[in-house]
Amino acid sequence: MKIEHVLAGFIPESRGKDGLWLALLLARQSGARLTVAHVHAPAWTTPGPGKIDAEWQAYVAEEAAQTIAQARRLLADVDDVPIDYVLHGHRGSGRGLVQLVGRTKADVVVIGSAPGGGRGRIRLGSTADQLLHASPVPVALAPRGYGEEHPPRIQRLTVAYRRDPASGEAVRQAAATALQMDVPLRLITLVLSGGRQARIEEEMLNRLRERVAADLKAAARGHRRVEVDVAVLEGRSVAAALGNTDCEGSMLICASSETGPLRRVFLGDISSKIIRAAPCPVMMLPRNPPKKPGSGGKQGKP
Repeated sequence: MKIEHVLAGFIPESRGKDGLWLALLLARQSGARLTVAHVHAPAWTTPGPGKIDAEWQAYVAEEAAQTIAQARRLLADVDDVPIDYVLHGHRGSGRGLVQLVGRTKADVVVIGSAPGGGRGRIRLGSTADQLLHASPVPVALAPRGYGEEHPPRIQRLTVAYRRDPASGEAVRQAAATALQMDVPLRLITLVLSGGRQARIEEEMLNRLRERVAADLKAAARGHRRVEVDVAVLEGRSVAAALGNTDCEGSMLICASSETGPLRRVFLGDISSKIIRAAPCPVMMLPRNPPKKPGSGGKQGKP
């Protein structure tokens, strides 16, 4: 996955700033351009009294203009990333961003966490839900407070790996992005276990540990141009397992569910738990992302 164009969905709240700074880091380290978009309410489709229509449209236009002006102020000192600003009317902010992905040919869309979640964690709201079930490109989610306490740069990409074709493709895509961003890559597999185990259950768990460790080593082979390490993370829950590794400065990458539609991001149960538990930004990849025009069929290994 080569990132050449980042689309950031912006609203005049702290979560808008969270997504904006993650989008900026991605664009800066990838050498990509950035488009900051605000999706606002559309004009009424049912005509009403002319004066009311005009007043409503003027109000929407003024609010949208002020929102984009706020984004411009936040990025006023950025001179190393080309930035465009766009407004788009749609009833659903997530669906509006999906439309803009098509219009702008963006490679990834970025938003912040919905309100109400814990600091440093991601909460899924309606915008994320629409994106995570419809976007044809990766969706990156910034945790709450990322705009205030973000690292100076993304220091590592981490792939949540399971042995299936979707995860294999996720590793290939992440390795290409890690090479582009000049960061190392980590592959992790989560092993969920209970408390005290009966002997036979412990033996089965040991065999599972050995198998997933072998799977991780096999998945890491063939990516010699990128520094890759692997780790088996174990805990009684997804949150406990993720708590056993250092995620500072990382972005966690997940493959879409195998049961989802082709060429769309689709959130499965485990991915949903990972997003809510991760103490860092998370990027969800679509199933079988389309090739860019002119990219050809096969690509060399990173």
